[in-house]
Amino acid sequence: MKKVLLFVVTLMLTSCNFETKKISSEDVLEQESRSLNWKEVDEYPAFENCQNETELAAAKNCFERTVATTIYSFLSSQQPVVTESINDTIFIYLEITKNGKPQIDSVKVDTIVTNQLPKIEQWLRQSIDSLPKIYPASKRGIPVSTVFKMPVVVKAE
Repeated sequence: MKKVLLFVVTLMLTSCNFETKKISSEDVLEQESRSLNWKEVDEYPAFENCQNETELAAAKNCFERTVATTIYSFLSSQQPVVTESINDTIFIYLEITKNGKPQIDSVKVDTIVTNQLPKIEQWLRQSIDSLPKIYPASKRGIPVSTVFKMPVVVKAE
């Protein structure tokens, strides 16, 4: 009985046919690229005061809140004078480069606002230039560029 059992075990061990296939690094990269969601980042851009946020949503919220506070603070310091009341929303497409440099890609602003505040785009660009140091977003530990669509509510009377 022991001989039969030993024979069966030996037969099972030797009958296993393992095939290995060599996969090129290009194939691995292609498979990995297909599986990644390139519209999401692992870490959002961060300011010094936001770096302790570990949750992705909280980090994004902290980043956007800091940008909004900086923009509103800068705009209010300009003390614009208007002849008609304004209650409108401007959309800023803000890019944070992989080097952490902020730049405005474009601004969607209504003509009513530009008629009342002709320097609004210039002020927005200056406010972005006054942002503190930004640590760029990352994907798999590699710094990447990101673009944010940020609303700026303009109210003036």
